[in-house]
Amino acid sequence: MTQPDSTAGAGADAARPDTDEVYLVVRNDEEQYSIWRADREVPAGWHPEGRRGGRQECLDHIGEIWTDMRPLSLRRRLAGADA
Repeated sequence: MTQPDSTAGAGADAARPDTDEVYLVVRNDEEQYSIWRADREVPAGWHPEGRRGGRQECLDHIGEIWTDMRPLSLRRRLAGADA
């Protein structure tokens, strides 16, 4: 499965902060976030979250909204254990 580009070292055409490339913030069904270049098809299992912009702008947005890094399935399981 293709993984969105969430790290600076993610390959040869990983993010280049000095370019004008446009990115999308994407989210998977486990409510994990990443960025994906807007000129590419979003991979299966990932969905556009609604934010688009420069790489750093998108990463900053993720930093603001993704406050619990645990996958949704784990959060649900732990919430059930507390009940």
